[in-house]
Amino acid sequence: MFDINRIRSDFPILGTKVYGKSLVYADNAASTQKPSQVIDSIKDLYSNHYANIHRGVHHLSQKSTALYEGARGTVKDFINASKVEEIVFVRGTTEGVNLVASSYLEPRLDPGDEILISEMEHHSNIIPWQLTAERTGAKLKIIPLLENGELDISKLPDLLTPQVKLVAVTHMSNSLGTLNDISPIIERAHNMGIPVLVDGAQSIAHMPIDVQALDCDFFVFSGHKIYGPTGIGVLYAKEDHLLSMKPYQGGGDMIMNVSFEKTEYNDIPYKFEAGTPNIEGTIGMAAALDYVSGLGIEVIDSYEQELLVYATERFSEIEGLQIIGTAPRKGSIISFVLDGIHPHDVGTIMDMEGVAVRTGHHCTQPVMDYYNIPATTRVSLSFYNTMGEIDEIAKAISKVKELMG
Repeated sequence: MFDINRIRSDFPILGTKVYGKSLVYADNAASTQKPSQVIDSIKDLYSNHYANIHRGVHHLSQKSTALYEGARGTVKDFINASKVEEIVFVRGTTEGVNLVASSYLEPRLDPGDEILISEMEHHSNIIPWQLTAERTGAKLKIIPLLENGELDISKLPDLLTPQVKLVAVTHMSNSLGTLNDISPIIERAHNMGIPVLVDGAQSIAHMPIDVQALDCDFFVFSGHKIYGPTGIGVLYAKEDHLLSMKPYQGGGDMIMNVSFEKTEYNDIPYKFEAGTPNIEGTIGMAAALDYVSGLGIEVIDSYEQELLVYATERFSEIEGLQIIGTAPRKGSIISFVLDGIHPHDVGTIMDMEGVAVRTGHHCTQPVMDYYNIPATTRVSLSFYNTMGEIDEIAKAISKVKELMG
């Protein structure tokens, strides 16, 4: 049922040659490639339907508006939100977190209050809370890591105190691949009346997301992580929260009436969507979600787990290679270090073999500090990767060892 050759034919870039070698793209945690269906949706908009959305009475504006708002419905269905008003379009995960930090949390904080995050967070789910804490006198508290890359949930009873006003935690680590079981975290936090934000930037492309079943208060993700364009993403928030929040930015489209004395804000979600939006990005993201839904996210998850198992076995056979992050529940990400060889050298040599991987701290410097390493080489796989490509990646790693002695 999973026709890998047909799927790969949907992604034009996968036919690219790099230094005369067939491209092996294994940098999907940074950004995924785009199927023709997404590319064509954007081309169709610009070729046949484009105009600025909302308020326009002419045909093109109404058509573009219908496509844009239809995309909101697509997102709602994909993550099983209860209503389209809970879907706010943002530039990506980072802006979604900043919006919640500024518009929801900051007005509710007093000096001495606490924000609970984890040690495995991406910088985008650390810095906004740090800035908010600095402005309000609040403090950050950290759920610690375990050696295998899991969170030490046993510390939760001590960390979840009445002073905690929000928990923000990643669903899937971008540097370790760890899949966090966040339901118990949400349940325990809610028992104390504490809202929870889930960073879904990595999980959105690898597993079914049901925000109602999770019962999270906020869920954020980026379009480019799930085969859509860059510069577009989603903040899901429960309706009651959005209704209570002040606007994040001021400008056009987030208003109902404006005078020099007072401005009346628009209804949700438009209250948080100031200015002309990323129309083409939103429509392209919806096309990407439709594409993933057509394949079946459960089918994708199953195949990617097969890739992960095979890649883990192949890489474990390489002498001097240490996998960083060995949690029993992982997405299709493997980070590793090679004895005596800096990850940047590893990535450069692998690139010459046609293999695209990511090297560095992956915007998770606290994770690198925990393992006392400067960086890793990260192989992140998608459903368009193959077992044969994993063999090519393993050969490229062996080439690194050969050249670097």
